[in-house]
Amino acid sequence: MNYRNINDLNELILKRLYILPRDFDLIVGIPRSGMFPANLLALYLNRPVTDLDSFRNGHVYKAGERGQFFDIRQFKKILVVDDSIASGSAMNKCKEQLRELEGDFDIKYCAIYTIPAKTDLVDYYFEAVPLPRYFQWNILNHSILQKACFDIDGVLCVDPMPEENDDGERYRHFLLNAPPLFVPGSPIGTLVTSRLEKYRPETEAWLQKNGVKYNKFVMLDLPNKEARQRANCHASFKAREYQSSLDYMLFVESNLSQALEINRLTRKPVLCTENFQMIYDSKSLLYNLKSGQALPGLRNFILHIRNRIKSK
Repeated sequence: MNYRNINDLNELILKRLYILPRDFDLIVGIPRSGMFPANLLALYLNRPVTDLDSFRNGHVYKAGERGQFFDIRQFKKILVVDDSIASGSAMNKCKEQLRELEGDFDIKYCAIYTIPAKTDLVDYYFEAVPLPRYFQWNILNHSILQKACFDIDGVLCVDPMPEENDDGERYRHFLLNAPPLFVPGSPIGTLVTSRLEKYRPETEAWLQKNGVKYNKFVMLDLPNKEARQRANCHASFKAREYQSSLDYMLFVESNLSQALEINRLTRKPVLCTENFQMIYDSKSLLYNLKSGQALPGLRNFILHIRNRIKSK
């Protein structure tokens, strides 16, 4: 599994910005996913930016304003940008749409990520990444979610405040009315939560109200909050379900320390929504406690662990 988040995208663009000539007059993004890297490239190259349809209609975004209509003939060299290429169908469709303008403009094509077999579809690419490949900006709409386990609190909805977590009426009110966070557009394979089984009706009501589709729902079967605190089995409980089937390809967890532990127990990928890092090998990450090197999103966690070790 090859995964890239927004931080990876930005760092890659900055690292390999040198591959682009500096004589482009305009950056054009292919909606929707191509607009984010197009805006970054426009920022770093200090060039105007617009989307594909607006370019064809002569509409260009202008800094500090909602947009202006220009005679697009003032722009000569155009860079058309998409986030990625897999089959190449989106890029080929874009080229077909712009074919009638090729006589008036020098149009070049760019993708940040492409699969190795499709690098010849663009004039510039930043990284060749083989399939299977997933991005932070599309993974919540990807079909892989049907083979994923999802935590609920901190992922699908916010975590309860301490005063709401009373194992009583305030907690029940939270379960029914929790503000949603990351609600996927694709069905989820299995929900795995440390919420107690006795709160299944309230949780299912919230899931239905917020349009969360899923195939299976696993809850912690303990009598009360005190028993759950004594068991202290959040990560191991989730890992047991994740490990139970070879069909599961991903676990989505909100808490970084639990995400690391789930990965350690299962040796399977865990996506942490605390920083949207994909954890492949928690053992090697924790080894970096000695060297001080870690992925950016894990540095604060490592500092926290170090401080705990020093305090003992």
